[in-house]
Amino acid sequence: MKLRNKLIAIPLTLITVSGLFSCSKKIDEAYTNPNASTRVPVETLLPGIIGNFVGSSSAQGSAYGIANDGLYTGRYAQFWATNTTANQYDQMGGATGASDILGSIWAMHYYGHGANLSKMIEWATEDKKWDYVGVGYAIRAWGWLTLTNMYGEAILRQAFDPNRLVFDYDSQEDIYAETRRLCHVAIEYLSKTGDGVSQANLALGDAYFYNGDVNKWKKFCYSVLARSFNHLTNKATYNPDSVIYYANLGILDNADNASAKFAATGLSGTYNFFGPFRGNVGALRQSRFIANLMTGLNPTFLSVNDPRAPYIIRENTNGTYRGVRPNKGTDGLATNDQPQNFWGGAFSSTAAPGTDATCRYIFRNGSPFPIITAAEVHFMKAEAYLRKGPAFAAQARQSYIDGINASFDMLTGTPDYHNSVPGAMQITPGVKAAYLANPTVVPAVGNLTRSHIMLQKYIAMYGYGVVETWVDLRRYHYTDLDPVTGQQVYADFAPPTGTDLFTNNAGKWVYRARPRYNSEYLYNIAALSSVGGLALDYHTKEQWFSQP
Repeated sequence: MKLRNKLIAIPLTLITVSGLFSCSKKIDEAYTNPNASTRVPVETLLPGIIGNFVGSSSAQGSAYGIANDGLYTGRYAQFWATNTTANQYDQMGGATGASDILGSIWAMHYYGHGANLSKMIEWATEDKKWDYVGVGYAIRAWGWLTLTNMYGEAILRQAFDPNRLVFDYDSQEDIYAETRRLCHVAIEYLSKTGDGVSQANLALGDAYFYNGDVNKWKKFCYSVLARSFNHLTNKATYNPDSVIYYANLGILDNADNASAKFAATGLSGTYNFFGPFRGNVGALRQSRFIANLMTGLNPTFLSVNDPRAPYIIRENTNGTYRGVRPNKGTDGLATNDQPQNFWGGAFSSTAAPGTDATCRYIFRNGSPFPIITAAEVHFMKAEAYLRKGPAFAAQARQSYIDGINASFDMLTGTPDYHNSVPGAMQITPGVKAAYLANPTVVPAVGNLTRSHIMLQKYIAMYGYGVVETWVDLRRYHYTDLDPVTGQQVYADFAPPTGTDLFTNNAGKWVYRARPRYNSEYLYNIAALSSVGGLALDYHTKEQWFSQP
């Protein structure tokens, strides 16, 4: 009897389960489980991944990318300072308390790119869309280098493992090695043809970066490789030939510049992070350092007025260019000498204008935001040739000239960078030629110094080089001396000291950001402790890349 009852029960159970399955299937079709693994076309993933380069938004947070953190690292590099006093980031302080400030690049790499990028690579591999695979590896390589240059030690080997709740930290040296490995993997895939490779199809996901041009993506990878070797100038293993080799394969023409582009329509994320629509730079004012550098008050370029000034910084009511020092507010400037804000408003105004008609350069709503440019790559070459010794003085000088040329041409050749510059201030071919003919700017062969190169690189990357310029300053420990002149490489650069330095710094300058609070300081404390991340002065701990 029991056996019979069991036999009868079997078909009844099957019928019941079948009915429930049919009902469940209809529910699942109507209400997709947001936590389920969903297969989507890789073409729809790439736009959001590219958006994370600069500053993305999502339901889990906003502003992940280099621009949001750049509001603060730009203060460390003295691109700008706050228009009031007592700001801890003007004072080279790190994030404190339950704050995610300076955690945007961390979130960009592990969350914004994170599993999205991993899935794009996985699914593109299944579809044999090798160009998407190559782009995925290229972005991940760039992400690793950017991440570690911001934070130092980070999670590498256990990253993106969905089965873990806590993660161990790995060394910066290992992350540099992984960056280089992935660049070569990316180049290998980007060189493949056939199967699902298609420029037109890649352009569907790549419309706001390289529009499907795999050759430009390869140059992007080579430029990342050049960066990775260029950063190690303090080490005995530094090899200038590696910098030069990869730079020569990289971005050497503005047509190949890696820039995130914006439609500037509809949702906030379609606008440049520094433009008035998003309203993020209202309290920032240009530094005295950049203003002096461009108006003949810096000892390296004494009495030389740089014609790029009206393009990248702002004049005051008197029509001159002045700036402020960190933590000094108006810095004692009379009202008519105080520089406009980056949108063309008064120094005292933090409100964003309704349009970007008075905005210039990367501070317009639709302006492209550079990630890597030809100017930067030429200056990397110039520094490497100079470090090779006197026999390469001519090559160093030519690369230096090429870097300045690329900087000028990017400004004059990009409509959003020059459209709002008054006609009388526009750079003409004659103006550029006169600047380059000035021996104070371009000295004779054999007289070029590191100061020349690094200060011109600083100008060329002003505003957008929020991580890379900070890397350069840290490589030179902010105040290292030029072996030729005996003066600071970054002549006239004055980091905060005394009461202008944040109290937690214990008299030291900043060398890293702490990892993102809302992941590491809540859930990964043991790993943080292993690298000293709980110390109040952790942000002053020097990184591997800048050490001997």
